[in-house]
This record gives sequence, C-alpha cells and structure tokens, in this order.
Amino acid sequence: MTDNSHFWEKSVEALTRSQLEDLQWVRLQKTLERVTRSRFYEDRFKEWGLSPSRFEGLDDLCRLPFTTKEDLRSAYPYGFLCTPRDQLVRLHVSSGTTGQATAIFYTRKDVENWADLLARSMYMTGARPGDTFQNLTGYGLFTGGLGFHYGAERLGLLTIPAGAGNSKRQIQLMRDFATSIIHIIPSYALLLMPIMMEMGVDPRRDLQLRIGFVGAEPYSEEVRRRIQDFYGIRVFNSYGLSEMNGPGVAFECSSQQGMHVWEDSYLVEIIDPQTLKPVPHGSYGEMVLTSLNREAMPLLRYRTKDLTRILPGECPCGRVHRRLDRMQGRSDDMFIIKGVNIFPVQVEQVLMNIPQVGNNYLILLRNENNIDEMIVRVEVTDRVFVEDMRQLQTLQKKIARDLRGELLITPLVELVEPHSLPKNDGKAVRLRDERRK
Repeated sequence: MTDNSHFWEKSVEALTRSQLEDLQWVRLQKTLERVTRSRFYEDRFKEWGLSPSRFEGLDDLCRLPFTTKEDLRSAYPYGFLCTPRDQLVRLHVSSGTTGQATAIFYTRKDVENWADLLARSMYMTGARPGDTFQNLTGYGLFTGGLGFHYGAERLGLLTIPAGAGNSKRQIQLMRDFATSIIHIIPSYALLLMPIMMEMGVDPRRDLQLRIGFVGAEPYSEEVRRRIQDFYGIRVFNSYGLSEMNGPGVAFECSSQQGMHVWEDSYLVEIIDPQTLKPVPHGSYGEMVLTSLNREAMPLLRYRTKDLTRILPGECPCGRVHRRLDRMQGRSDDMFIIKGVNIFPVQVEQVLMNIPQVGNNYLILLRNENNIDEMIVRVEVTDRVFVEDMRQLQTLQKKIARDLRGELLITPLVELVEPHSLPKNDGKAVRLRDERRK
C-alpha cells in the first residue's frame, strides 16, 4: 500500500512481518521482566523453575503455562498488579455474574495506549475528524463504552456519550447532530429497528449514518447483513476483552476480510480447548493472548475462551498484522443435545437467512422424563403472523428442517408474535438452559 492516508500510526501499522516480530520480541522481554513484579507471577515463575532472562525468542513463550479467569479470581483484587498503586488511574471490574469478579487496572500510559489502539482501529475503517460518533454502549465498569469514547476523542471525532438504552432519545440524537458513526452491540441494533419504524424514521433517508462498529457479543454474518441493509451503513466487526484492555484488540479494516490483531500489543495463539495444543494454521480453536504493551497488569498466555481462527493469506489493505475470523462463540457457551455439540450462533445463522423471521429468538433447553429437548422460540414478522395457520405451519416446518441441516438434530420450533420475547438494552440472552435447575 502506498497511500499513507490509510494509516493512523504508520510506524507500526506498515511494518514488515520481520520488523513486527522484532518489535514483539523487544516488548515481550520487557513484559516478562515486568510481570514478575506481581505477586501471582513471581510465585508462578518460582514454581515453574523459570527465569525471564532464560527466554531467547518468541517461540519460548509456549514453555509457560496458561493464565486463566480462575487465576484472576483467585488473586483478586491486587495479585496481578505490577505497579505501585499510586501509579494507577483506572479500574474496570467484570460483572462477576458467573463467579468472583475480576479487577483490571490501568496506568495513565495504559489508558493512552488503549485510546491509540481504538483511534487506529476506527481510522482504518474511514472514520475522520468531522464525523459525529455516537456511543450507544454502557459506560462505567464495562470497558466498551469508555474505550471507544477515549479512542474517538483521540481521533478527533465529535463524541456523544449516549450510553445504552432510552431508544427514542438515541434516535433523536442521531437526527439532531447528524451522527455518522455508531458503536452498538448487535442485539441492540436489531432492537432499534422496529422503534425507528414506529417513529417513522427511515435511517437511509432521515439519518446521516455511514459506519457502525459492532461487537461485545457473538453474532452471525446474517445479522451483520440485516443491520447493514436496514441502516444503510458499513458494519465493522471488532473484538476485545477487559483482561487485554477492552475493545481494540482486533478490528476490521476497510477491506472487511477479517479482524487485524494489533500484534505490536498482543501475541496471539490458537489452541484446541480440550488438548490445549496448537491447532493447524487456519483451523478453529480457542484464542490465547499475551499482552505486550501494558504497565499495570500484563497477562501471559491468557485463555480467552473465545473460538476463532487465524485467516490465511494477506489482506488487501497491506497490513501484515494477522487477521482473525469472526468469533464463533465461546467454548463455555457450547451446549450438548443428544450427543451433538451446538453453539447458539449456529442457530442464528439459520434463522437470520429466513426473511419471515424477525430479529429476536430464544433457545430453551429442558429435560423432560430424563430426555433433553431443545426448543427454539422465534419471533416472526408482523405480516407473517396475520397470515393463515397453514402458512405458519409451513414456515415452522421449514425452520425445523433448516435447523436440522445445520445442527444434525431437529429442535422443537415455536413461532411467537413480533416483539413478544424479552428484550434487553445490554447483551442479548439467546440461551436459557433449564436442565441445570
């Protein structure tokens, strides 16, 4: 690529593979030295009988055991801290809905580096000073809101910290201030569609939207297509997790052919979640990340539980930072019915390809008489629901047949009225497993 206008930080985005690996090795050495200042890694290196000074290259990283969410919980709150507390300026905490919360700390430099990663990410999608950026995700302890906010301001965008919810006001803000870029979770983007139609707002005619940043929950390519078609925007996938800063770990460029991992800040591995061995290049597995440019709380070989693969080949944009495929789900989201492994996103891929299906669905797992059963409740469009019963039965059979083709089992399909399933301004709840109750 010769057009420098595509780069926010040309000094790292336009490196050759060899130059990038040299930078990674320099930063990994600093990270290995830094992590031993934490109580957790100091104890672990002694336990492993290893010294950071004995590492000779990037390949030596695989000698280290993995760091897990359970490790973060067991060392809560300060066991991973690598800097004095008077150097900390930010704290984010996970929800703790599945157990002990985890705390993530930031120095001033960590926050600035994080903002640069988001600015770099947004810039390569076409965001520029003069755009109005509306942030429709939660602020506070959730990293998504503040991460994008600081990145947008760093890039020089007029930033509206709208937060989540209050849908009609969100739409009015878009109209009043000519919002051109939004950051939104996919389920909320779908939820806004009927509200806009109710208000008589046609986003293609009445709004100035052109770019959407979507992430924070797994979603299918079919959902991306629905969002793009309705809003008349280009939707860019993004990926992040609190343990690595927050959003900005990986992002799609204007080519939209996978998410570039910012490898000057993160080392990425893909492993088999069962054997914990590396998978063949281009194969799906669990992503493992090592932070390379954090002061307060760097992590080594952190198991993300997110399932993806590294895409082979080069990106047309010219960046050599490796690209991730879209997230297929989480290894702990997988459920088993009648001996078959299933991810919720597989159900979504089928449903969102059927025009008569609405934007909301729920997977319900039950055990009746010691037999597991899978029920898929599906909202249908207004037009379909008022049609005769025979057409509804035909649609019900088609959905069941298409799901069997994807899942290899036949679930019970229930068609429900439009907008009747529970809605949430936060992450969508697509699976309810009642077998464990």
